[in-house]
Amino acid sequence: MSRLKERYKSEVKRELVEQFGYANVNQIPRLVKVVLNMSVGEAIQNSKALDAAVKDLALISGQRPVITKAKKSIAAFKLREGMNIGAKVTLRGERMYAFLDKFFNVVAPRQRDFRGLKPNAFDGKSSYSVGLKELFQFPEIDIEKSDKARGLDVTIVTSARTGEETRELLTRMGLPLQKGRA
Repeated sequence: MSRLKERYKSEVKRELVEQFGYANVNQIPRLVKVVLNMSVGEAIQNSKALDAAVKDLALISGQRPVITKAKKSIAAFKLREGMNIGAKVTLRGERMYAFLDKFFNVVAPRQRDFRGLKPNAFDGKSSYSVGLKELFQFPEIDIEKSDKARGLDVTIVTSARTGEETRELLTRMGLPLQKGRA
C-alpha cells in the first residue's frame, strides 16, 4: 500500500470529519481517478510522434494508454474526423495513489521556478487539473532518448460535492499549492 493511501486512511479522513462534520463515512470525499492526457498535434503529419508519446505515457503511468481520435474535422489544421491525435490513461486504485505520491513529492517540485501549483485550477466542484509543459521532471523519462519535449495534462477527480471539500482533501493529501493566493 502506498504512503499516500495509508495517510488518507489514517489521518485525512479523520481531519475531514472534524472539519466538515460528516454524519456518515460515505460522505467523506475520496479520490476517484486520475486522468493523464497527452495531445500530439504533430501526429497529423508524423504518426511516429504519437508512438513516442504513447511510449512516454506508458512509462509514466505504468499502464497502456488509449489512443484518442479527433471528434471533428478542422480544415485549417488539416485534421479529419477519426484521425489519431493523442493518448490518455485513467488511473484508479493503487496505481492512482502511487502516481499521485510521485507527482506531489517528486515531479511537481522539479518544475522550473516552482513555488507551488496554481490554486485557481479547481473546477469549483470535484476536480483539479494541471498542465505540465514538459515530461522531463518524471524520473522515468530520459532526456537523451526523448525526441521532443511534450506536455501532459493531469486531472485529479474526487467524490467531493463542493470546491472547498476538494481543496481540503487534496491539500491534506499533499498537493503543493501556492501560498497566499485563493
